Amino acid sequence: MSPPVVVRAEVAADRGDVRRVNELAFEGASEADLVEALHRDGLVLSSLVAEIDGGVVGHILFSRMWVDGADGSLDAACLAPLAVAPPHQRRGIGGLLISRGLEEIRRLGERLVIVVGHPEYYPRFGFEPAQPRGLSSPFPPEAFMAMELTPGALRGVAGAVRYPAAFGI
Repeated sequence: MSPPVVVRAEVAADRGDVRRVNELAFEGASEADLVEALHRDGLVLSSLVAEIDGGVVGHILFSRMWVDGADGSLDAACLAPLAVAPPHQRRGIGGLLISRGLEEIRRLGERLVIVVGHPEYYPRFGFEPAQPRGLSSPFPPEAFMAMELTPGALRGVAGAVRYPAAFGI
């Protein structure tokens, strides 16, 4: 029997472990640097870790972003990054982090989530292509997805998504 996976809010003492998991999962420092910059800039909405036997093996972060339309700017949440340490991948930990993270940001009152990711993976959680919904980004349309956490959140909204400066976009 496998030890249980515990998902909980990230605390300051987890930062080193979160950095390590992101570096391992993405084979470099870019996403780990992004996480640190979003924390530093005060744009983190929710940051969760997955633990097994008290060790951090996964991480998900939601940060503030915006949709700039003709009638102004709409707040949105950005899901990025999602990281699971390689020895623990393909065991459902990423899916558990996504599900718990979406519950948390919905509880916080967020209405819309944007993700850039694998088009075969994220739709199982309710993400849909964002371009047909009137949103634009510099990313390939098949990887650029959105999810309304509140039905109708995108009704009448069209425009370009704007990422925080930390993303370098």
